[in-house]
Amino acid sequence: MRFHRNLVLAVIQTLDLIFNKLLYADKAVEQTLKSNKRWGSRDRGFIAETTYEIVRWKRLYAEIADAKEPFKRDDFWRIFGVWATLRGYSIPHWEELENLPTRRIKGKYDQLSKVRKFRESIPDWLDELGADSLGEKKWSDELKALNKPADVILRTNTLHNSVAGLQRKLREEGIETHRIKSYPEALALKKRSNVFSTKAFKSGLFEVQDASSQTVAHFVQPKTGLRIVDACAGAGGKSLHLAALMENKGQIIAMDIYKNKLAELKRRARRNKIHNIETRLIESTKSIKKLFEKADRVLIDAPCSGLGVLRRNPDAKWKLKKDFIQEITKTQSEILKQYSRMVKPRGKLIYATCSILPIENEEQIARFLESPEGADFKVEQEKHIWPSDSGFDGFYMARLHKSN
Repeated sequence: MRFHRNLVLAVIQTLDLIFNKLLYADKAVEQTLKSNKRWGSRDRGFIAETTYEIVRWKRLYAEIADAKEPFKRDDFWRIFGVWATLRGYSIPHWEELENLPTRRIKGKYDQLSKVRKFRESIPDWLDELGADSLGEKKWSDELKALNKPADVILRTNTLHNSVAGLQRKLREEGIETHRIKSYPEALALKKRSNVFSTKAFKSGLFEVQDASSQTVAHFVQPKTGLRIVDACAGAGGKSLHLAALMENKGQIIAMDIYKNKLAELKRRARRNKIHNIETRLIESTKSIKKLFEKADRVLIDAPCSGLGVLRRNPDAKWKLKKDFIQEITKTQSEILKQYSRMVKPRGKLIYATCSILPIENEEQIARFLESPEGADFKVEQEKHIWPSDSGFDGFYMARLHKSN
């Protein structure tokens, strides 16, 4: 590969935005790509993919490059040089890369790769927590899987199209896909493409949603005519899926504490031609009390550490703090106790996270069942989706039945 200086500079700039300006990786990449509209798809792909690759392996590359945080511009250049050397690319004769010790890079890589926290590029505290929670082998397996880049997965909007029909329409627009066994609405891209510019997307025929995430709506057991509360709806990916499975019948109440996310859900619902979703902003406990014992299903897609989705959000492992895990488990517990009261007698409560930590998942459910608020609930089914088994995001789901 022949490197173009302006593209490498764009990568350096984006890394600075992520690690020094603390922007989320997707926002930093988006900001960089918007700065030069003359870049073609290959140039844009190089910037995005190289940035994400370096973010994913930041600890390993920085250790090899002898770069210490907070990173200076020279550090980013050396880290880039490590990435390029390990990829087998020829290093350009540029001033910033003149003193790169290319002969020592491979040896140092071989040495550090014997230690998991460097090999899988993970903070010390998180490596210890994962190993204590899941065991050494299971944690190692999951980290290895979570360090593989995520495929782009689409979810067919079956209200207005079949999976085969969508596949055909995308092929006509030059995008090839393949079906995924056991995921009825899913299509995986054979090659990364800008699907958001397609006629099919603008017509509301699909959403981008990982295969594991698509499992959640089915796990809710939606039926036409039910009233379902999506209590932590966000921008509504699961609400939209539930609406399609309910054939636009019944009622979905999508709730969230963020007004801008609900506004985005409304926009997506219009594009998907979905009209059985009502959005409600959670402004106080009164918003929840109005729905006490009025929902057939309550889905709590709880805020969590996001450790199950590191494949697509690799910067999350660098932004996570130990205190946050303790705080988020308290938040999850409070949400479970409060929001579960919206479930009707003989209704069902569905709890889900995109984490693989037991403290956020089965241990959280066990604590809830021991609380006064959980006395009338029993676990009907639990489901783990492990990245090492599925090749997709990590998820946990529990469906609880309420007796009285």
